[in-house]
Order: sequence, then structure tokens, then C-alpha cells
Amino acid sequence: MSLQVYPSGAWDTPARLTEEARQVLDLFLPLQLQSDLVIAQAGQSLDGRIATDSGHSHYVTGPRDILRLHRLRALVDAVIVGAGTIAADDPRLTVREAEGDNPVRVVIDPNGRLDRSRQVFRDGAAPTVVIRRRRKEDPERRRAEREASARTCLAPGGDTAIDLPAGPSGTIDPHDVLAALRNRGCRRFLIEGGGVTVSRFLDAGAVDRLHVAVAPLLIGSGRPAFTLAPIATLEQAIRPACRVFRLGEDVLFDLDLRAPLRPATPADPGGRP
Repeated sequence: MSLQVYPSGAWDTPARLTEEARQVLDLFLPLQLQSDLVIAQAGQSLDGRIATDSGHSHYVTGPRDILRLHRLRALVDAVIVGAGTIAADDPRLTVREAEGDNPVRVVIDPNGRLDRSRQVFRDGAAPTVVIRRRRKEDPERRRAEREASARTCLAPGGDTAIDLPAGPSGTIDPHDVLAALRNRGCRRFLIEGGGVTVSRFLDAGAVDRLHVAVAPLLIGSGRPAFTLAPIATLEQAIRPACRVFRLGEDVLFDLDLRAPLRPATPADPGGRP
């Protein structure tokens, strides 16, 4: 198939494509063209929940959105999740529903709460990197970290721990996480979950693009997709450039957080909509 791709991510072809094939090109070509990318994602209900109060989340969104998620995994070097996601869901974080290589699995576990019975630590499908809080200055450990930074993040087999400084609250700066992984050769990242981890990367301004898939489902009380820093007025809200895709019964919002932001609310001298 002849395909003309432009720097903007737009494309053209004389071939007759199905609507689904066109949607795949529209959604993923702009991502494929970016050599450095941080994309976050969430699959949520209409009322903004990613799981019930008990943590049950399999699955909020439908099969076409699950396929989108696996395609994202295939596009990136590393997929990043918090320890809570591993504890609650025990995901493999591999590419199974689409073609492509498995990404490096990165688990942010500052306090070392996870045991090694989880799938990401024992299935051998891809390297797993654990991000931990640095307890104290340890010259020997720092030397080992410097040696590890010279190796590619995509080296086959084995698990690695990276110790990073934490702030007063015990959390690790998302920019430090990305910098440590870039030092190991990773350039394209998917912040897959959970809601707390995605929110921390968003609050830090570390995300280039955000996918939010919304399912026609009402959960009621449950775990929110996002918990961001509070704002006082709607004018402070983020309204990024947005594209909308239909994925079966779900609706996907593809948000470009690096494009110029639009006003959050229409300007009106009378103070009314």
C-alpha cells in the first residue's frame, strides 16, 4: 500500500481503506512520528471512575479500547505504573492483542511494598524496572546505578531497581523517573495507571499527550480517574487541543497537552454563558 505521511501526522493514500483502518492511522501515526513521547491514559466510566470501591476494574472499557491500549504498549519503550496497580490488578503489561514488541515494565514502588510473586516479576516476558525511594546515601549503590545507566533500558531479561530521591511526602518526582529511564535508553513512555500515578505525572507537567476513554457506564462511588491539584475558577482549568474517536461503545478523547491551550470557558463580558 502506498502511504504518504506528512510531518504533522496527516496522511494520504490512493488505496481504499476500511473505516477502522483509517481510524488506526489517524490515531497512531502522530504518535509513531514522535521520537520522544510521554503519553498517559485512562479508561473510565461516565462518572469518572476507573474502578469500584473494592478495586474491581476488569474491564471498564470495551474490547476496542483494550486493543488501543495494547497498540500503545507496542509503540513505546517503557510502560509505567504505580505499585497500587500491580497490587490490585496484577497486570502483565505486555502486548497481546496487537503486533509489536513488549515494552519495559516500570513499577513505581517507593516503599518496596510489592512481593515478587506478581506477574511482571516472574513471567520473563520483558525486563521490569522498579523505582524505589533512596533511603540514604550509599556510595556502593550509587556506583552500581551509574554503571546501570550505561546499559540500554531495552537489554533482554532480568529486573532492575533504580533508587531515586523522594520529597517530604515520600513521593518521587515524575521528572526524575523519566530522566533515569532516558539515561537507560528509553525515549517513549506510556503512563498507564493507576489514577494516582497518572495524576502525579499530569500535575508535574510531564505528559505530552493524554488518552481518556469513556465507557457508557455508571459506577457511582469508586476510584476516580484523576486527582489533580485544586483550582479556584474554571478559567484555570485545562482545555487542550482534542480529537474524538469512537471505539465501539466507548468514546476516546485524544488530548494534545503540548499544543496551545484553548480558553477553558467562553469569554463573555456579561459574566454568563
